[in-house]
Amino acid sequence: QVQLVERGGDSVQPGGSLRLACAATGMNFKIYTMHWYRQAPGKAREWVASITAQGSATYVDAVSGRFTISRNNARSTMYLQMNSLKPEDTARYYCHTQAYSRDFWGRGTQVTVSS
Repeated sequence: QVQLVERGGDSVQPGGSLRLACAATGMNFKIYTMHWYRQAPGKAREWVASITAQGSATYVDAVSGRFTISRNNARSTMYLQMNSLKPEDTARYYCHTQAYSRDFWGRGTQVTVSS
């Protein structure tokens, strides 16, 4: 079965950096578009970034220029490099994909940005 596992979340100060990873198993990773979402307490889950099988990336305006999504197909892993972090980036970050006619989500990894 498809499993997605996020890693890398932590507590950091404003202006700091983190790199998140999403490791995928049970799927032909290299042919699927992958996504990052985030959800802060009391807010709806928000799309953050996507990367196609070919490596084309898109971002929500709020993170454009600060975050970089990438993937390593040989390792079946997607990454999110987050720089210049702001308190408003505080959220649980989730890996997502659509495969085999279903939606798959990881359990998330917590990112907290505070002084």
